[in-house]
Amino acid sequence: MNNFNFEVIKKDKNSNARAGIFQTPHGIIHTPVFMPVGTNSAVKMLTNQNLLDLGAEIILNNSYHMYLRAGCDLIKKAGGLHEWQDWHKPILTDSGGFQVFSLSNLRKISEEGIKFQDPKNGSYHFITPEISMQIQNDLGADIIMAFDECSPYPCDYETAKAALNKTSRWLKRCFEAHKNDKQALFPIVQGAFFDDLRIEAAKDVSNYDATGYAIGGVSVGEPRDVKYKITELTAPLLPFSKPRYLMGVGTPIDLLYGVKFGIDMFDCVLPTRNARHGAFFTYEGNKIIKNLEFKEDFSPLDEKCGCYTCTHHTRSYIRHLFKVQESTAAVLLSIHNVHFLVNFAKQIRKSILENKFDDFFAVHSKLQDKEINKM
Repeated sequence: MNNFNFEVIKKDKNSNARAGIFQTPHGIIHTPVFMPVGTNSAVKMLTNQNLLDLGAEIILNNSYHMYLRAGCDLIKKAGGLHEWQDWHKPILTDSGGFQVFSLSNLRKISEEGIKFQDPKNGSYHFITPEISMQIQNDLGADIIMAFDECSPYPCDYETAKAALNKTSRWLKRCFEAHKNDKQALFPIVQGAFFDDLRIEAAKDVSNYDATGYAIGGVSVGEPRDVKYKITELTAPLLPFSKPRYLMGVGTPIDLLYGVKFGIDMFDCVLPTRNARHGAFFTYEGNKIIKNLEFKEDFSPLDEKCGCYTCTHHTRSYIRHLFKVQESTAAVLLSIHNVHFLVNFAKQIRKSILENKFDDFFAVHSKLQDKEINKM
């Protein structure tokens, strides 16, 4: 039985943008799609009903965090992530490679795997490609990610090459260890910011008949134009008939350029993280609710947005909540930000289906660039 199927139903004639349908064991995903991030098996500040109301089709959990707390054995005993968190649409788990990479002085990478220290309690752990697969198998997500080594930005060529070679060897071990056909294993393209390494990596992962493919190692501190250059180079090198996932990327402007280059799936913690700091998305760029200009502004966060926050509350009211440190402010901004990106991806998809992506991109890329540095 084929548990997964992806079909490109429309491709833009002037770019690599495309609209697709991705069938998974827990439902259909319409691409391009933005995936809200539930790091610890919950999207911060939001309930599952909030996510359903705002139209989320898939969420992302972090296997590194779930492995440390609450623990894979407990979640497996509960019936896997879908039962554990009562979310019965698709779930994607990342392998934890990026989180371990970010520990810096608390980890040691070897050919066998990565030894690291839990920064919260000091306990030591060792994860290999095989253990990463077991962790994700136990968690039971629909889509799981290969265990990889992410290079920092900046880094020298030899460092990037060594990390890429290790990632390639680990990928083989991941596929040998993964046997559950109800879970799709995505390889990850690494190679830092060197064109030849990215091309080599794209060819390497394409040798595996995977359900889909991911581009990792971006949004690690590099300038935006560098990120877009690597995405534009790499995405078209991956199989056309499979979904392409750009990891850890998710602002309106990132979605626009990513789709233009051929990306289908996005995720990012920014919508809820920024909400907790008072930042919100609009169709005219990014804004900060605590700014004085919103004190007597009785309009919604965005006039064109149909989320609960925008249909019930004003900028003035939400600013007041934020200024008095009322946690409801972060909830309302999180609802808006996540809805905005989920809906923005759907609007991009609609523009592709209607042969209007060029116009949509021209208008919205200019508007989003207007205040790009305010988030």
